[in-house]
Amino acid sequence: MKQEKTLAHEFVEFVPDVVEEGRLYVSIEYATVVHKCCCGCAKEVVTPLSPTDWKLIFNGKTISLDPSIGNWSFPCRSHYWIRNNKVKWAGQWTQNQIDANSAHDRWAKERYFAAGDEADEPAVLAQTPEKAQPMPARGHAWWKKWWPR
Repeated sequence: MKQEKTLAHEFVEFVPDVVEEGRLYVSIEYATVVHKCCCGCAKEVVTPLSPTDWKLIFNGKTISLDPSIGNWSFPCRSHYWIRNNKVKWAGQWTQNQIDANSAHDRWAKERYFAAGDEADEPAVLAQTPEKAQPMPARGHAWWKKWWPR
């Protein structure tokens, strides 16, 4: 198991030209979080915030992202959670698991956008330093029964 890391977070409007390792850059204006891959490979990881992508949780002190981050297109293929500014390493996935997850994500996006304003997803409150706004929750987490937190 890899060593636990702690990340610092910074709320920014624009992501800086140089992304520092060990730092999460959170742009509420552009609904995006950017960081360097936590394995140390130096690749930049972009996590868009949306009802069908990632959810940001800011508790006034730390940042969490949901769901996990699987860098399947990177040579490192790292997989981890960011919980309360800490990196929690997740197990490696097989190609079949990655393909099934990708298919489910495509299905959930199609379902969400086909439903339009009448989506049956419950609303949650996303807290940011400047404001609070309603944000629909991400779709069903079918994988949780196999990969608990």
